[in-house]
Amino acid sequence: MNDVDIFKVLADPTRRAVLERLASSEMTATELREGFAISQPAMSQHLAVLRGAGLISERREGRFVNYRVEAQGMAPLHEWLARYRAFWPSRIDGLKDLLKEMDQ
Repeated sequence: MNDVDIFKVLADPTRRAVLERLASSEMTATELREGFAISQPAMSQHLAVLRGAGLISERREGRFVNYRVEAQGMAPLHEWLARYRAFWPSRIDGLKDLLKEMDQ
C-alpha cells in the first residue's frame, strides 16, 4: 500500500481511535468496540481496512481474534514524515531570523 492510501485509511477518526487503542495492548473486536457507537459489522469493516493497509494484524486464539498494531505497517508513514523532518528546522530558523529582523 502506498503513502496516500495510508493517509486515506487514517483519515477516518474511528480508525485512528482504534489504532490508538491497539497501540497500548492487543484486543478483540468486542473489546475495541466498547465506547464506540458503531455496530459489530461496522467495526469489522474498520478492522478489515486497517488490516488491508498493513497497520494491524490478527492472532487467532480459539474462536477469538486478537488484533494488534503492526509496526512494519507504520514504515511508509514514518518514511513520509522523515522526508519533511529535515525541511522544518531550516524553515523555523528562517522564521526566527525574520522575526528578529522585524523586531529591530
